[in-house]
Amino acid sequence: MVLGAPGLRVLNADASRLEVWGDPISHSRSPQLHAAAYGALGLDWTYGRRRVNETEFAGELAGLDDRWRGLSLTMPLKGAAFAATRTRDRPAELTGAVNTLLRGSDGPRGFNTDVGGIVRSLAEQGVTAVGGARLVGAGATATSALVALAEMGARSVDVVARRPAAVRPLAALGTRLGIEVTATPFEASALHDVPVTIATLPGDAPVTDAVAHALARSGGLLLDVVYGHWPTVLAAAWERADRPAVSGLGMLLHQALLQVRIFATGDAGTPLAAEDDVLAAMREALARPLT
Repeated sequence: MVLGAPGLRVLNADASRLEVWGDPISHSRSPQLHAAAYGALGLDWTYGRRRVNETEFAGELAGLDDRWRGLSLTMPLKGAAFAATRTRDRPAELTGAVNTLLRGSDGPRGFNTDVGGIVRSLAEQGVTAVGGARLVGAGATATSALVALAEMGARSVDVVARRPAAVRPLAALGTRLGIEVTATPFEASALHDVPVTIATLPGDAPVTDAVAHALARSGGLLLDVVYGHWPTVLAAAWERADRPAVSGLGMLLHQALLQVRIFATGDAGTPLAAEDDVLAAMREALARPLT
């Protein structure tokens, strides 16, 4: 270890290259967030973006030299990154998804910071514990959302999905986590009240006004993981129902902060030196237009 900014001990400071990979990737805000963080930390690191699909991933990863510190991974690479890592943190093991890859002499290590990003985003809205909640959508992000809700104490989670079969893997994971997962048809009109709804649908997913209204009426706070198509149909319904709704920008911000911790210290649980200043710089970067 060597010192970076005052009070910050940085792993392997000679490795200074980082990127976010995915397909598509031009929409990613990660370069802005990470550049702001490393500037605040006084670290002369580079962070770019690269379009990489699943078939290209293994070859691109093998081509990285010792200058490379790690990668952020977005869709559709989180499963491929999981398979490529030698060790993984608990959220990654539970979800089968790695969105952060840290290179090292003992092989690549994998992390899932989406889980912590959801927990920290909800905490900013004053929600630090829940007994029950609702998920809308049953895709890959819903898995991270379920693990996040487990960390917040949830014991029951209702999953609203178009295909009941898609909920089965979530139900199996819920059993491991001590959560009762139930499936509700997408067009259901009678829904019980929950304090929190996490929507994991793509921004352009078709949702009828009737479905959106039913979900908003009983859904408590909405965290919609979408941030590029805002407001979503669901967010608009929450607004009409005079219910609070937040986009996925908070989740994006906090999962990125946890990635910065990992890239700098090797541990998502180790706070950075002057972390409040780092987070403020990242928020300011997020408020600027995409570059």
